[in-house]
Amino acid sequence: MRSSHSLDRLDTAFDDDRLVADAGLLLPATLAQHLGVKELADAHLDLGRAAGRANVGDKLLTLVMSALAGGDCIDDADALRAGGTERVLGHAVKAASTLGTFLRSFRWGHVRQLDAVSRELLARAWAAGAGPGSEPFTIDLDSTICETYGLKKQGALHHGYTGVRGYHPLLAVAAGTGDILMARLREGRANTVRGAAHFLCETIGRVRAAGATGQLTMRADSGFYAHEVVAVCRRMDVRFSITIRQHRSVRRLIEAIPEANWTPIPYWIPGGADVAETTYTPFKGEQDARPVRLIVRRVKPTPGSQLALFALYDFHAFITDRVGATLELEADHRRHAEIENAIRDLKYGVGLNHLPSGRFAANGAWLAVQVIAHNLARWTARIGLGEGIVTTKTLRRRLFGLPGRLTRSARRWRLHLPARWPWALEFRRALARLRALPLLA
Repeated sequence: MRSSHSLDRLDTAFDDDRLVADAGLLLPATLAQHLGVKELADAHLDLGRAAGRANVGDKLLTLVMSALAGGDCIDDADALRAGGTERVLGHAVKAASTLGTFLRSFRWGHVRQLDAVSRELLARAWAAGAGPGSEPFTIDLDSTICETYGLKKQGALHHGYTGVRGYHPLLAVAAGTGDILMARLREGRANTVRGAAHFLCETIGRVRAAGATGQLTMRADSGFYAHEVVAVCRRMDVRFSITIRQHRSVRRLIEAIPEANWTPIPYWIPGGADVAETTYTPFKGEQDARPVRLIVRRVKPTPGSQLALFALYDFHAFITDRVGATLELEADHRRHAEIENAIRDLKYGVGLNHLPSGRFAANGAWLAVQVIAHNLARWTARIGLGEGIVTTKTLRRRLFGLPGRLTRSARRWRLHLPARWPWALEFRRALARLRALPLLA
């Protein structure tokens, strides 16, 4: 005999207008309200006579909150219209069809207007306590491939090196926090370094304007080993640390380093890695060429690997004009790899794994939306929780994805959240801290 507690006997009804599926979005929505995201969008974003020109602030925030809720396509935004969610978000939630029209109204100049919104948001968040102040600050520069599958997406061409169809955006990330300082969409076939010098110049200006007054350093891999990139750093008083391409002259220089100059460093294979330093003059054909430090790490091939059959060591080298101990600078340069964590969170924590439109500018706007969502999540953790890096997926599981129910008594709304929630104390503290921020408009 079947038990009366069988799930087959549980009735369902979608009939409660006061339930909220993602009630924890109250946290980033509160931060967005205090930073004035809606007002910034209304002030900076002018779509002219395009069909999606009205209420741009509400549309932008709808897309941002959808991304924070886990939506990775335009249609997912309709989940925010269910129950009483709109009252928790504090702005008008727009329908997915309206959001599609909004994104398709963008031209490249409008995407740059969104960049201005992102720039001002960075300055406001850093002024609210999320910034580096006068401390030394490192900018990690990189690019990534955003794979697409449609055959009619503008600019989504096969990347020349990887052969992957998609887009190839540039990204500048704050080391240690994962803030996206700047992002720019490029067509898939774009070379890694294309536009990087101008992009870096604008990023440095953005960081300075946001309040970073300490010494700046730029780290990058060999894709950005170019005279133009180094020239920007020198012109704007930014130290650089760039992986070098190992052509023959560089290889001979590395192999000429005396054995006594190599210093062992900790590695999982005993005696498997060493570091040494020499001097090298990159871009000798340029008028401003000057010698810099060439720091090299050599690593023994993994036992049993194919490389072990042909080489005694694998070399990793970078140029830098920084002052400091060789071992410390080498270890710091390796931390450039942490940018991959920020890129992964941008793709799979929010919605950059999917670029939804066939129009290049619309996808450029989508990238800007994901950057704002990613940064709001990082700032919610840093300002609200007082913690360092917390991934968006962790925030969503513990805080943003909370179910809730709205009630009204004595002309005041109350949001009821689950009893015995493991992270209830963190939620209360974060909400109190975010509400204490001044309201900016």
